[in-house]
Amino acid sequence: MADEAIEHYKQGLTLYGQQKFGEAGEAYGQALALRPDWSDCLQALGMSQMNGGDLKAALETLTRVTELAPEDPLAFTSLSMCLQRLDRIDDAEKAQAQARLLSWKQELKENPTAPPPAPFTPGTPGTPGSAAGGPGVIR
Repeated sequence: MADEAIEHYKQGLTLYGQQKFGEAGEAYGQALALRPDWSDCLQALGMSQMNGGDLKAALETLTRVTELAPEDPLAFTSLSMCLQRLDRIDDAEKAQAQARLLSWKQELKENPTAPPPAPFTPGTPGTPGSAAGGPGVIR
């Protein structure tokens, strides 16, 4: 059964890469029918929903991911992205702060002397939200 779920998940990833977000969501749904609490698959479903324009469903899905994987920085980053699209900026910043904190905690496991992340400053070159930022830039 798990192998079938993985095949549906891989199919969803392929469709997502082709920007067929609705079809990708269907494939993820088939995988989730076999493994309902699979956080990676729920993450992918939430991103498909978000990029397909169903922000309400994406918010519900991505919130569920943070409940299933409360130590996963990517879960909170994705939730933040969805909240930004819903123009819930304060909530988005809180989710992003949680992602940064979790990322730092992971870094500390590998590098105990790692400094804490710098505070987020909108408009700082090279950070999300700045004109000079890289991937994930908010415009």
